[in-house]
Amino acid sequence: MIIVVIVAAILVIVAIGGFVASRARAKVSLGRGARSTPLSTHSAPAPSIPAPSIPHGLGATLEDSAQLHEAPEPEPEPEPVADEAPNYRESLGRSRGIFEKLRAKVGRATIDQEDLDDLEEALIRADVGVATTTRILAEVAAAKKAGAQEDLLGLVRRELLGLLTTNAEGATIDRSLDDEASEGRIPVWLFVGVNGVGKTTTIGKVATARTASGDKIVLAAGDTFRAAAGEQLESWGERSGAEVIRGAEGADPSAVIFDAIQRGKARNARLVLADTAGRLHNKVNLVEELKKIRRVADREPGEVRETLLVLDATTGQNGLVQAREFLEATGVTGVVLTKLDGSAKGGVIVAIEAELGIPVKLVGLGERAPDLVAFDPEAFVDALLSR
Repeated sequence: MIIVVIVAAILVIVAIGGFVASRARAKVSLGRGARSTPLSTHSAPAPSIPAPSIPHGLGATLEDSAQLHEAPEPEPEPEPVADEAPNYRESLGRSRGIFEKLRAKVGRATIDQEDLDDLEEALIRADVGVATTTRILAEVAAAKKAGAQEDLLGLVRRELLGLLTTNAEGATIDRSLDDEASEGRIPVWLFVGVNGVGKTTTIGKVATARTASGDKIVLAAGDTFRAAAGEQLESWGERSGAEVIRGAEGADPSAVIFDAIQRGKARNARLVLADTAGRLHNKVNLVEELKKIRRVADREPGEVRETLLVLDATTGQNGLVQAREFLEATGVTGVVLTKLDGSAKGGVIVAIEAELGIPVKLVGLGERAPDLVAFDPEAFVDALLSR
């Protein structure tokens, strides 16, 4: 009897084991089948739901695993798109409404006091400044009295172009950038200005343009008080192919710039572009430090050929105040006007040149490197007046 019970128990255990094994095999088969079955291309479009990834667990075959690690097909390279030339008219779009009243008078032969009042308002709103506006009004009135045939907008254009093409001595304004040093020395361009005007970015854009033309450029990270400035300049160096010389944070900026000049001379570089820390134009101690930087940069083997004041066009007439102070302190040779594509009116260019005699040499019409361009007076005036 005992033997019969034992045999029966064994048979039950064997039966249960077979049932469990068959269920396990069924699960494995389902897993493989579900993963290997492609979605039908003939069925109705399914909702755009991301497909779940295949797990590397139970039921994943070697073929499945190989497909998981297979590199995706490379996407085709996009067709190169040529950079569009920056456009003054688009950049100065915010100023178009300023001269709307004057454009309504196009073709009219006569000019009355109301016209001159409208002109005065427009010039002031365009950041031309009071002194320069008064001068333009007097010239326009005198020209019309003398029998000029142009309408009001034409006379304004003529006066603005006159201020932007001829200096006080009657000579043509020279907007070239001097990169020719004495024999045995290397030319240096110093970039100065208050905080936040875009000095470091301007240097990077200049470096990009010069290296693209085949010049070997060295960048001097003379802004040692703002750690991000050195990192930003190094980023531009990598993008442009220019070499960057940095010092420790808080190091003497004069020493950093002089090291860069010596490095440039040793590497037979074409030009050294030197960044400086932003400083308020009315802080005597900081301006004195800037004078020291310039003296050191002008020692052999360096020779300062340009001291470029970077101004933010959106600051309006405050830019004129900055230009006056920096001119007296450092002998500014030219102005770089940035952010002309922002909310700036741009008329401060006229005031700077008419009142201080400093040529605007470069203007920023956008954020791209190619958007920093040589200043074109005619294109600027036509964009300002929206002709």
